[in-house]
Amino acid sequence: MEEIKQEMENKENLEEMFQNLEAVIKEMEESDVTLEHSFDLYNKGMTLLKKCSKTIDEVEKKVLVLDEDGETHEF
Repeated sequence: MEEIKQEMENKENLEEMFQNLEAVIKEMEESDVTLEHSFDLYNKGMTLLKKCSKTIDEVEKKVLVLDEDGETHEF
């Protein structure tokens, strides 16, 4: 049960990170963004992207594959 709760928290966090990443991209696309602010946004976006990738990797490691004998193996 604890694993399901943690996966739900990871999912919410992942969704929030994607929303934040979209917000960063939209802000970077604005015409009045200074070069310095653009670099700051880029760094923030890259940090969010790394966190998203790490979270996805953690979830993938937890996925189990059911073989034809009914035994489970990690993905």
